Amino acid sequence: MSGAEHVLVVGAGLAGLRTVEGLRRSGFDGRISLVGAEEHLPYDRPPLSKQYLAGEWERSKLDLIAAEGLAELGVRTHLGRRAVALRPGEVELDDGSTLHADAIVLAVGVAPRTLDDQPRSAHVLRSVEESDALRTALANSSSLLVVGAGFIGAEVASTALDRGLAVTVLEAGPVPMARVLGPDVGALAARLAAEAGADLRCGVAVSALTDAGASLSDGSVLNADTVVVGIGGRLDLGWLEPAGPDLAGGIPCDEHGRVEGLPGVWAVGDAAAWVDPRFGDRVRHEHWTSAVDQAAVVARDIAGAEPPPPTVPYFWSDQFGLKIQLIGRPDLADGMLPLHGDGLDGGEIKGTTVGYLRGEELVAVVGFGAARRIARYRKPLAAGADRAATLEFRETLT
Repeated sequence: MSGAEHVLVVGAGLAGLRTVEGLRRSGFDGRISLVGAEEHLPYDRPPLSKQYLAGEWERSKLDLIAAEGLAELGVRTHLGRRAVALRPGEVELDDGSTLHADAIVLAVGVAPRTLDDQPRSAHVLRSVEESDALRTALANSSSLLVVGAGFIGAEVASTALDRGLAVTVLEAGPVPMARVLGPDVGALAARLAAEAGADLRCGVAVSALTDAGASLSDGSVLNADTVVVGIGGRLDLGWLEPAGPDLAGGIPCDEHGRVEGLPGVWAVGDAAAWVDPRFGDRVRHEHWTSAVDQAAVVARDIAGAEPPPPTVPYFWSDQFGLKIQLIGRPDLADGMLPLHGDGLDGGEIKGTTVGYLRGEELVAVVGFGAARRIARYRKPLAAGADRAATLEFRETLT
C-alpha cells in the first residue's frame, strides 16, 4: 500500500516500535502515531524474567528507545492510553478521543493467563511493574512455588535458584513444554530443571491457590513464601470483536500482515495469526524475533517497498545455565531426528540437538547450549531438507 499519509500503530512494545522504525527505513515520510496502554516508552520484556528480575540490569537498560529517538523518527505518542474500539479509518481511546489514520497497525500483544480464583498475592509476569513486585518478593523469601513449567515459569525458577531460594515447579502436563517440544525433548527440559536443583512435579494440577501456597489434585499441600503463576498468555481482543474478524485464534492475517476483512489494517506480534506461505496454515508466534520479522514485512507493505527475504521462526530461552534455541515449526512434526549429543539417551544435556520431521521433511531444530550449530541449521530448514539431506548436512558439522 503506497500513498498512506498517516500510520497509526496501536501497541508501544517491541512489535509496534520496530514497525515505526521500519516505516522510516522504508522511506515513509508521512505522519506516524504510536498508542500504548502503558505509560512507559517501549521496553524489552524477555529480561523481566531473567537479568532484570535477578537485579543484574538497571531499569534504563530495558528501554528500546529514548524519547529523543522517537522525536527524531517524527512519532507522536499517546502513552497510558488503551484502545477501546476500531472502526474504518479510526481508533477510539479510553479517554474518549478518536485518532484517524489511513493505515492502522495492531501490535497489541497478549495478557497473562491466570487461574480461577487466583489470589492477589500470586504473581504474574508481563510488565516491568510485575517484575519489580516479584523481585521485591524474592528478596524477602526463602521459597518459591512456580505454577507452570513453560518458558516464563522455567526462567523465573532458574533466576530464583540462582538467588538461593528453594524452588518447586508444578506442571499439569507430563513434561515441561510438551506442546512445543514434544514428550522426548520435553523430558530433557525436565532433566535440566531437576539437575539444577528445582523440585519439578509434573502431571499434577492445582486445585486451589492460596496466599500460603497451593493445594494439589493429588491431595498434597505445598507452602511457599512467594507464588508465581506462569501458564502462558491469553488473547485480550474483546474491543476488536465489533469490527467483525474471527478472533478465536488471534487476529487473522495474510502473509503480509493484512487483517482479513479489514482494509487498511495490519497486525503484528503476539496476537497476530499470520498465514505461513510455506505450509498454508495460519499460525500465531509469541516470539521476540517473530515480532521483529513481522514488523519489517508490514512496514514495507505499507510504504510500498519490496518485502524482506522470508525468515525461519526462531525462539530462545535462558534457563538453568543453558540457552535453549528453537528454529522452525515443531508444531507440524510427527517424528524426531536426533542430530548431536547424548541428552536423549541420558547423557550430557549441553550440546544436544534434535530435528523435527513432518514425514521426511525437516520442519524444526532445537538445541540445548548449541548456539553455533543451531545457527547453521537455518539453511537446511529454509530449503525444506529431507531426512537424508539433513543427516548429510549434520556430517559437515561434526
